[in-house]
Amino acid sequence: MTAAMTESPEAPPRTPFSGERFAVVNPRTGAVDHQFSAPGRAEIDALARTLRAGQARWSAAGLEHRIEALQRWKRALQSDEDALVAALSTDTGRYALAVGEVKSLGGLIDRWCRLAPTLALEEEARSTQHASITFRSQYVPYALVGVMSPWNFPLSLALIDAVPAVLAGCAVLAKPSDVAPRFAAPLMRTVERVPELASVLHVAPGGRETGEALVEVADAVCFTGSVKTGRLVAVHAARRFVPAFLELGGKDPVIVAKSADLARATDIVLRASCQASGQACQSLERVYVDRAIHDPFVALLAAKAQAVPINWPDTHAGVIGPFIWSGQADIVAAQIADAVGRGATVLAGGRIEDHGGKWLRPTVLANVDHSMTIMTEETFGPVMPVMAYDTIDRAIELANEGIYGLSAAVIAATLEEAEDIGRRIDAGAVSLNDGALTAATQEAEKHSFKLSGMGGSRMGPAGYTRFFRRKTLIRQTGAPMSIDALREERRGSPSGM
Repeated sequence: MTAAMTESPEAPPRTPFSGERFAVVNPRTGAVDHQFSAPGRAEIDALARTLRAGQARWSAAGLEHRIEALQRWKRALQSDEDALVAALSTDTGRYALAVGEVKSLGGLIDRWCRLAPTLALEEEARSTQHASITFRSQYVPYALVGVMSPWNFPLSLALIDAVPAVLAGCAVLAKPSDVAPRFAAPLMRTVERVPELASVLHVAPGGRETGEALVEVADAVCFTGSVKTGRLVAVHAARRFVPAFLELGGKDPVIVAKSADLARATDIVLRASCQASGQACQSLERVYVDRAIHDPFVALLAAKAQAVPINWPDTHAGVIGPFIWSGQADIVAAQIADAVGRGATVLAGGRIEDHGGKWLRPTVLANVDHSMTIMTEETFGPVMPVMAYDTIDRAIELANEGIYGLSAAVIAATLEEAEDIGRRIDAGAVSLNDGALTAATQEAEKHSFKLSGMGGSRMGPAGYTRFFRRKTLIRQTGAPMSIDALREERRGSPSGM
């Protein structure tokens, strides 16, 4: 056991913060039923100092020790699942998805614990120009990583960055959204049961001021959220010359080829557009259908959409949950009104329902085009605007329009036909004969196109290696050059004369 492992790690204090005070709205009832104080700037600075001190010990203890500590944390998480689910389901208004988020944490931890030891980071190689020179890479973890997660999947989108970062040897200070903060307290109780981890991982929700302070103290920043806020994070990080890994918005298209089976295609579009009530970055938000099958496709999709119940009043029944942030309901309602005002037809849903919280049943729109915000701006709700196309080339042009390039989907008779189309779409991941598969395949490395993000992939091996800076140790095994090697008279002319 190393000296670093025998020292008692110091965890950040668990005292109430004195920063900005937030009133939190229950998304199912619309009532304010929770309040919390975010850390102020001085408290962020103090947390950063404590976490940095813990990081030096944590990194020096080695990968095997970090894996063992994370496995102990996994057991703590599993023993406190009920408390985490209760807080998270209140945060989001969705019980089944809250259960899924909490239960996925064990797999997340195990996947990184299995993968990290297989990545041979410090390889040695020999120079091809000078046989006596060899070099070895050293991977140095960022001391403190700042993580900012959104309100739609507040737990998993905080830990999707935090887990590989702490495993890499970093300390992490995470700021969940002030809209969905309740889970942070039970999560920190599980962290505190593993003292070494508590010395390098702290989760404290807050708003914009907390986020700005976090960028000021971090050595690298991970942000998941809107393009608007992500741009601010990127600019602030660039001023400090620290890397920013951004996963931003999407306006994911799906192309339905003429050869597609209508029953299968409508099932895919309905589920992939309405999963998490449409409040997921990988949700399908634009549907392009070959004109030859457009009318029967729209009719069948609308009939299926009308049969989907909302998750009210029983939280354990129904499909479509509430808008987690009520302001999103207003955005979606404005987009639907804009589309209808420009000639779109509502075939299913289309009306915000107020049950204290706000709900929208699966909504199908026909007669849409790219003059409408419903086809160009992120919606983040269970809305399926369907547009006809005449040729595959035109469908690809439409799919590639706009500022987003997060992910996409193609549905055709065969995987080969779908892949031929998918290869021409400008997006970081394309689901073939299915939709929104990115959440199900975290092993597949991808990058966001256009304004949907920047920085190393959080999926695949890069999700771990991006938390290291690479240093090269260059070794001379022979005689070094002397000053005589620089004499002009020793150098020939370019022509050799």
